[in-house]
Amino acid sequence: MTPASPLHIAERIVEAVLAQKLAPGDRLGEQELADNFAVSRTVVREAMVQLQARGFVQVQPRKGWFIVQPSADEARDAFAARRIIESGILQEAGKPMQTVIGNLRKHIAHEKNAIDEADAATRAFLLADFHVCLAEQMGHKLLADTLRDLTARTTLAATLYQSTHSASQSCAEHERIVQALEDGDTDAAKQLLIEHIGTVERSLAFAPDEPPEAEAANRLRNALTPVSRVG
Repeated sequence: MTPASPLHIAERIVEAVLAQKLAPGDRLGEQELADNFAVSRTVVREAMVQLQARGFVQVQPRKGWFIVQPSADEARDAFAARRIIESGILQEAGKPMQTVIGNLRKHIAHEKNAIDEADAATRAFLLADFHVCLAEQMGHKLLADTLRDLTARTTLAATLYQSTHSASQSCAEHERIVQALEDGDTDAAKQLLIEHIGTVERSLAFAPDEPPEAEAANRLRNALTPVSRVG
């Protein structure tokens, strides 16, 4: 059997993020990964460096590699980038769409099945992967790769900031997008797609922004609050 490459390991980790099986702040032990993929720690480190360059992991001295915890601004940037790219993809929706629509409907059927079976990991992965699938079906392989990373970043944000957007709601919104494409109404499909991404973003519980000085002052104030004593 061919040993796992750094790229293969990196893609498996991104897939686990999309499935919400890895969460922000999770530690990625080099030895555990090396054992899991039957490779050396050198290969694992190469995979981690790739993921670091893609913005998914960070290294902490003497502690190891960890899944990043995106800031509110980083999350907003990822959602904004997705809106621009995904709406642009639909610009070319005028070409024959029968095969595209058929494949997207199959994808949605898999989403519904995962929701019905309460398969949380598969459900999360498929709902995120719908957007990658849309790019692939429209013939944009390069953009599909970019969208996979952006969608994984927004998935981390949804996990970290406790999204209230339900799986069934996402699936229903996907259906409306595909129906608009099938009806030949590209403008409506684009608007529905933009609204869908915006709805997911607005469902996140971002803390109100405050200046770093105020944040530091609040932390110090809280730290110096007298400790309750018993007796």
